[in-house]
This record gives sequence, C-alpha cells and structure tokens, in this order.
Amino acid sequence: MKKSNLTCDTVITDELRSFIGLESNPVTYDIERHAIERFACAIGDPNPLYTDYEFAKVRGRGNLIAPPTFYRSLLPGRYPKPYPEPFAHILDGGSDYKFNESVKVGDQITVVRKVTKLYEKHGRMGTMLFKISEIRYTNQEGILAATQTTTTITYGTGKKDNGLVDH
Repeated sequence: MKKSNLTCDTVITDELRSFIGLESNPVTYDIERHAIERFACAIGDPNPLYTDYEFAKVRGRGNLIAPPTFYRSLLPGRYPKPYPEPFAHILDGGSDYKFNESVKVGDQITVVRKVTKLYEKHGRMGTMLFKISEIRYTNQEGILAATQTTTTITYGTGKKDNGLVDH
C-alpha cells in the first residue's frame, strides 16, 4: 500500500485525504404517511403524532410527523468517486444529531454526506481508521432540518490478517 508520508506509517493516504470535504451526490426523498407509520411501528413508538392526523393537527403540527430517528432511514447518495476503504472490518462508532425541524408527511428531504475528518489509532486490533462524516437533511424549503454526525471505524485484525481490502 502506498503511504502518503514516508516519515510516518499511516493508512491515511493522499487519496483518502481527498475525501475530506467532498460531498456525496444528493438524494431526495418524498416523505409518505405509510413510511412514517411503518417506521414508528418498527421502533415500537405508539406516539399518535406519527399516526393520527387529527391529533397532530390539534397539537399544532399541521400534519403527521416522523420520529426523530426517521432521518436515519434516509440514506445519502454515493460519492462522485469510489471511497478507497483500506480495511475490511467495520464498526459503527455512533452518531450525534442536531434537530431543527420535524419531518412531516409531504416533505421532500434531500440528503448529502461529506467526510469532515479522518484519523487513526493503534490498539490490540491493529490500526483503526476513524472517519467522521456529516449528513445534512434539507427540506423542500431549503431549511436544514437536521444534521447527523457519524463515526465509522474500520480496522484490520492483526499481522496474519490485516483486513486490507483488495482493490
């Protein structure tokens, strides 16, 4: 594997660094009532704001809304070029959300992801690459409805099987 810096043994190549700030292709979703109802049922949340239009109207919502984690079901598009993942093993390092607007039936939500930071750590599992990404969810009015910051951890398993992806 080509290293980007001869004085430092790192998996973060110039090619990987080129993804910092690169945005994925946008994907727009039409939010439908049944998608919200199915999602609420799947997570076991009986809140009538998700299923009862009259209840949502009386509560000042104007329409049915989705549970906050519904955003997670709206996947971003691919990057304009293939991401050069150096490892085969992957862990979800967690997500942080900032909610500005509820998703409502009839909304059109556009999703875009970008890598904001890459760093590595070395431990008992070998080298671990941490990829911090920001996912923006914008509604049809151009309002940033939510932001999700995700941490993805990829790693090898040691000297025998370093987990490198064969490209």
